[in-house]
Amino acid sequence: MPKMIFINLPVKDLDASTRFYEAIGCTKNADFSNDDVSSMMWSEEITFMLLKHAYFSTFTTKPIADAHATAAALIALSMDSKAEVDAITETAGKNGGKSDIRAPQDLGFMYGRAFEDPDGNIFEPVWMDMSASAEA
Repeated sequence: MPKMIFINLPVKDLDASTRFYEAIGCTKNADFSNDDVSSMMWSEEITFMLLKHAYFSTFTTKPIADAHATAAALIALSMDSKAEVDAITETAGKNGGKSDIRAPQDLGFMYGRAFEDPDGNIFEPVWMDMSASAEA
């Protein structure tokens, strides 16, 4: 079995969040989705599990953070080109998220931007020229 990553995120509006994640390129896995959770596949190895607050609370005794006010994680997403970095960031802003929450970074061999999902979780799409980064 390949190593997989499941990123569990609390969401206030499951339907809106599901639409957002579909817009940025995820596919909903109906087999692992229901009225409390949407399983959103980024790739075969990476899945965002969107859980309504009440359901998320069954997995932890800690309060759910307001990601609009605090940051607990930065989720980096590798992209195949600078154009894909731009496209996903702009799509996020047009579909309930917030694009360019910080200035874009262009280091020549690496290019990245940042956006928030509707619940304030931070994503950093990034493209890297691996051969140029090895030389740097």
